[in-house]
Amino acid sequence: MKKFNDILVIGLALFAMFFGAGNLIFPPYIGLLSGDKWFVSLIGFLLTGIGLPLVGIIVMAKNDGEFEKFASKVGTKFSKILGVVIMLAIGPLLAIPRTGATTYEMGVKPLFPNVSPILATTVFFAINLYFVINPSSVIDKIGKILTPILLLMLTIIIAKGIISPIGEMQSTAIENPFSRAFSEGYQTMDALASTVFAGIVIGSVVAKGYKNKKEQIKLTVFSALIAASGLLLVYGGLMYLGATASAVYSTDIAKTILTINITEQLLGSFGKIALGLAVAFACLTTSVGLTATAGEFFSKLTNNKISYKAVVILVTVFSAVVSNFGVEMIVKIAVPLLVTVYPVVIVLIALNIFDDFIKNKNAYKGAVYVTLLISLVDGLNSAGVNLSTIQNILSRLPFAKAGFAWLLPAILGFSIASVITTNNKIDIDTKDAA
Repeated sequence: MKKFNDILVIGLALFAMFFGAGNLIFPPYIGLLSGDKWFVSLIGFLLTGIGLPLVGIIVMAKNDGEFEKFASKVGTKFSKILGVVIMLAIGPLLAIPRTGATTYEMGVKPLFPNVSPILATTVFFAINLYFVINPSSVIDKIGKILTPILLLMLTIIIAKGIISPIGEMQSTAIENPFSRAFSEGYQTMDALASTVFAGIVIGSVVAKGYKNKKEQIKLTVFSALIAASGLLLVYGGLMYLGATASAVYSTDIAKTILTINITEQLLGSFGKIALGLAVAFACLTTSVGLTATAGEFFSKLTNNKISYKAVVILVTVFSAVVSNFGVEMIVKIAVPLLVTVYPVVIVLIALNIFDDFIKNKNAYKGAVYVTLLISLVDGLNSAGVNLSTIQNILSRLPFAKAGFAWLLPAILGFSIASVITTNNKIDIDTKDAA
């Protein structure tokens, strides 16, 4: 019974850590864009929003929750650089500030329009700091206190939308609903988060008395499955609500406004309160998890020269400042970085799944560096850099129209690196170390 309770608490905490600002505002919007094709979009979104994070947690559990073991097969320097980039993205640069901004725009402003965003974000991040200042109790606090409230609010909203939908699903002009939703799933940043969340989850498993590695992996996997099940129900429900709004709202509506309007139509004035609570707790639980993870990561990176408490204080203050840029600006800034980093992480996760069968680890370099080169072009293009000639070439690659121009080059890079380094007996890692 103790094991079941531990799995449940950690699973609910992991769900809450994953389910944050992007997870709440993007599914309804994708549903709106998709209309009667919402289920096809849901499958695409689930791959990046649930499938990749779930596999990422499992892969990281096999690597003892250590990012270095996960990425250092490409190279030690690469591992450190990628780790810092991911941690900054899901930490103080993008994800954490977005939680505060979303809480204000969807949870505070609709109810209290005269409240200053600076005051709202200050209160939000003060509460965030309270939960993360003692890392040993982060998981239990999230799982036992915040998650049940979050789930209750979301259940009320979704249930009402299914029983009494606000409209009928319409046929929309969306092209490639699967790939569009797949790429929109990047904005959840959950696959990136899974590579660093695993460490704090495994730490909680160990703290509960599970010392055997196989048992730790087993508990982590079961906890991840609970989190994935919760995400599946919520994503499906929210996307369905968005699809039922396809006859009511134009696709140029802001994501935050769409979610607010749907909820208000479903539940009236109570809807604003329910949504406000759901947003606040969804964002707070994610912010707590990310801030705690950032604290552990950067403290370890500096060999504890900067303490965990010092890091979480710095991250919290910096995030509070950036959050006042607003949701739309933060989302806009995020696109180039996510388009660049996500394919690299996807390839790394895939390679780690089959790591036991990859005898020549230099193949990691071939696959990852080629993927990085392709995704960097896409990232620069998203940032407004004119690379039309290169983009035209890449657009002719297989699967490019579906958003996977990097897929075939990654396979080729993997294959060529394996053959060349094996035939010539070159150990790239040894040369790097020298």
